[in-house]
Amino acid sequence: MIENSGNSEHDLTVRPATPTDRPTVERLWLLFRHDLSEFGGQLPNPDGTFRGERLEAAFSGDEDWAAYLFHSGAHPVGFAFVRAVTQPVRVLNSFFVVRGARRAGVGMKAVREVVARHPGAWTVAFQDDNPAAVRFWRRAGETLAPGAWEEERRPVPDKPGLAPDVWVSFRYPDR
Repeated sequence: MIENSGNSEHDLTVRPATPTDRPTVERLWLLFRHDLSEFGGQLPNPDGTFRGERLEAAFSGDEDWAAYLFHSGAHPVGFAFVRAVTQPVRVLNSFFVVRGARRAGVGMKAVREVVARHPGAWTVAFQDDNPAAVRFWRRAGETLAPGAWEEERRPVPDKPGLAPDVWVSFRYPDR
């Protein structure tokens, strides 16, 4: 829960992450992957890190990737990685808000600001066994594209033993 220090969606800033932000995003990435490990049973690498291909891609300088960092006042509270920035459909590849800032409007404001920077078609994947993600992304779809978002299940490529991912798709702004 956000303490009574004024930290809320009202003082949230969302900005492109720079190379100097990378250590901060790397620490947030560990929290993100730790949270997700509950749903897939992933264990950390021997050095205590988790898989980092998306993190590497987001900071690679590839024009098809964009990384964003969220702050509440002076506190880093989350990040987003966007893939396929130059493609017809952008993918919100990774999105994370620290637990202490959740359920205070931070996530919804952050997702709105990220997608507004890249108007057009969007899609985001999550898993059915993550109930908080299911609730959040359905609410985000309805908030960003009222009555005009879709949800579908797609098999995970090259992983037939895994449950399908759930994908929410929408246009922003909805036109």
